[in-house]
Amino acid sequence: MSGRQTLFFVDYIRIALIALVIAHHAGQAYGPTGGFWYFENPYRASILSAFFVVNRSFFMSLFFMISGYFLPASYDRKGAKNFLNDRLRRLGVPLLFFFFVVIPAMTYAYYLNFRHYGHLPFIRYYSQFYFGRGTRPLDWSGRWPDAQFGHLWFIEHLLVFAVCYVIWRLIHPRPARIESGGERPPRNSEILAFTLALAVVTFVVRIWYPIDKWSAFLGFIQVAFADVPRDLSFFVIGVIAYRRNWFLNMPKKTGKLWLLVGLAAVACYYGLFLAGHPYFSPGGLNVQSLVYDFWEAFLCSGLCIGLLVLFRENLNFQGTLAKNLAASTYAVYVFHVPVVVFLQYAISHADMAAIIKFAMVTLAAIPLTFLISSYIRRLPFARRVF
Repeated sequence: MSGRQTLFFVDYIRIALIALVIAHHAGQAYGPTGGFWYFENPYRASILSAFFVVNRSFFMSLFFMISGYFLPASYDRKGAKNFLNDRLRRLGVPLLFFFFVVIPAMTYAYYLNFRHYGHLPFIRYYSQFYFGRGTRPLDWSGRWPDAQFGHLWFIEHLLVFAVCYVIWRLIHPRPARIESGGERPPRNSEILAFTLALAVVTFVVRIWYPIDKWSAFLGFIQVAFADVPRDLSFFVIGVIAYRRNWFLNMPKKTGKLWLLVGLAAVACYYGLFLAGHPYFSPGGLNVQSLVYDFWEAFLCSGLCIGLLVLFRENLNFQGTLAKNLAASTYAVYVFHVPVVVFLQYAISHADMAAIIKFAMVTLAAIPLTFLISSYIRRLPFARRVF
C-alpha cells in the first residue's frame, strides 16, 4: 500500500471533525446538555439538543476509526518499545497537564462565578478538588484519583487502545502482509450485518449504562460504557482497514449508498425533534432505547463510510493551508476547551440570544484555537508532543 501521500483527504476529514468538536463544545453553555460545563448561560437554545445528539452519534467514532487506521504503520516503523514511548509522550503528557493544571483552574473559575464560593483560595480549592473534601462538578466517587480528564477522555482511550495493540502485536508478532491492491472491502450486506450487531450490543450495554453515565473504570479510566461498543468497534475497523487498504478501495457506490443512509438518519431525527416527537431514550430496557440504538448505529455507519468516500473522491489533494491546519488538529483538540470557555466568559454579559452567542463563540474559537495551537507546536518541548 502506498503511503500517507495518497490519503490527503483524511486531513480534510480531520479538519472538518475538529471544527465540529469545537462547535459541539461551544454549544455546551447554550444548549440543553443535561450535564456539567465550565460556564453556565442563563438561557438555552433548544435546537442545540438535536445538534448534540447527531454529533455524538458519529463524530468521535470517525475519529477513532482514523486513529486506528494509522496505528499499525506507526508500530511497524518504531517497534514495540519506541511506539509505546511515543504514545506515552504524545498522549500521556497532555493528560497529566490537563489533569493537574488546566481542569482544576477552569472548575475553580466556574465555582467562583456560579457557586458563590467567594474568594476561596486556589490552593485550598485545589486540595478539595483532588482529595474529595468538597463538592466537585466532575466527581464520580468523591475521592482522588477518580477525577475526570474532561474532553481528553478520547486521548486517554487512545492510550489504552495503543497499549492493548502493543500486547496484541507481541502475541502476534507477524502482521498480515500488505497487498498493493488490498483485500476486498466489505459488501453492503456485511456492513448491514455489522450495523445490526452494533445496534443490538449497544442496546444491551445501555440497559445498565445509559448515555452520559460516566464511570471511573479501574479508578482512573474515564469511560461512558454506553459508547464503548460503537467507538471501540470503529477503532478496530480502522486497524483492519489499514492492512486491507479499505480507505482507498471502498467502492464509490457503496460510499454514496451509506452516505444517503446517514443523511436520512440525520434528517429523521431533526424532523422528529422539530415536530416535537423525538421518540428516543438514552437507555434502559424499553422500545425507545432500542429504536434509538438502531437509529444511531445506522447514522454512524452511514456517515463514517459515506464521508470517507465523499472526501476521498473530492478532496484527495494537498494544499498548503490544509496541510498546516491538519498538522495542528491534535493540538487543537487538546487546547480548544480553554479557548471556548474563555470566549464564553468574555461575552457572558452580552444581551443576545443563546443561539447567537453559540454562533459567535464557534466562529471565533475555530480560527483562534488553530492560531494558538500553531504557536504552541513551535515551542521546544511541545514539538515532541504535538
